[in-house]
Amino acid sequence: MATREKVHSLRFNQDHGCFICCMDSGVRIYNLEPLAEKIHLRESLVGSVGHGEMLHRTNLLAMVGGGSMPRYADNTVLVYDDRTAKLVLEFTFAVPVLAVRLRKDRLVVVCQRQIHVFSFPHSPRRLFTCETRDNPLGLCEVTPLPSADRHILCFPAHKLGAVQLVDLLTTESTVSQAPLTVQAHKSEIACLSVNREGTLLATASHKGTLIRVWDTARRVLLAELRRGSDPATLYCINFSGDSEFLCCSSDKGTVHIFALKDTRLNRRSTFSRMGFLGGYMESQWALANFTVPPECACVCAFGANSTVYAICVDGTFHKYIYKADGCCNRESFDVYLDLVADEEF
Repeated sequence: MATREKVHSLRFNQDHGCFICCMDSGVRIYNLEPLAEKIHLRESLVGSVGHGEMLHRTNLLAMVGGGSMPRYADNTVLVYDDRTAKLVLEFTFAVPVLAVRLRKDRLVVVCQRQIHVFSFPHSPRRLFTCETRDNPLGLCEVTPLPSADRHILCFPAHKLGAVQLVDLLTTESTVSQAPLTVQAHKSEIACLSVNREGTLLATASHKGTLIRVWDTARRVLLAELRRGSDPATLYCINFSGDSEFLCCSSDKGTVHIFALKDTRLNRRSTFSRMGFLGGYMESQWALANFTVPPECACVCAFGANSTVYAICVDGTFHKYIYKADGCCNRESFDVYLDLVADEEF
């Protein structure tokens, strides 16, 4: 068996058909259906990598150095062209880069107190910069599709528990106007997600007990979903391609699946009609959930035909089929990706 490698980050591409692993030994990209390694950039070329982002299924991907053997500084974003097998763009900043987001017309770079938006990939130039609340997790999401209904950039606002929404197609002059914010939680934001059309925003706080879903145009709450009653660190929230379902994963190794279109499918407490119990019992609970066998941190996303994928930091890959009655069935095969978790993930 190959030497197991440290994973620093895992992230799906925009259509959830692939995922990228950033490791001490470089970068690996996998296709999901069928599961197959497509790209392996070794440390001899890129060094150890802390963060990465695919651009759909194109030949371009962005990387940031990190880990124990970096070849490039952690304040530099590198864009690699797999077609020419070369690094083709480089963006350097005064402070470390915590995340990168790509669209076919934008590159977004997240630092601890600023977010920089660039035109991309032709003749890249900085369009504007947003000042943010202290953002050590590098939280930021964008509408993934240039053809979407709403083109939004969302990130933690200056006010505790709030999320700021910015028009991703904006110019410098409009950024100075009064910001649009959603007061999502009373404590620090820990996880964000935007659906493919940019019409829905999902948020979770550091408590990890509730996920709230918001209409981005009206900035109103559409649903409150309860992951559980005990605190947890949420690593991932994702909408299904049609925005009818939402999944989330946490450090407990459990993936929860909620219905958004037909919320009657979600479970509710038998005490939900007893008003004296308050909002705690009135939240919607997951229609289905499953715990991956390693019971460790993972990221999750929807595939076709009621499929949910979970990729764990211990290097295991899991595929489940869920049904409207809440039943989840694990596929009979097991896949091990020869990876091992970094404790800081």
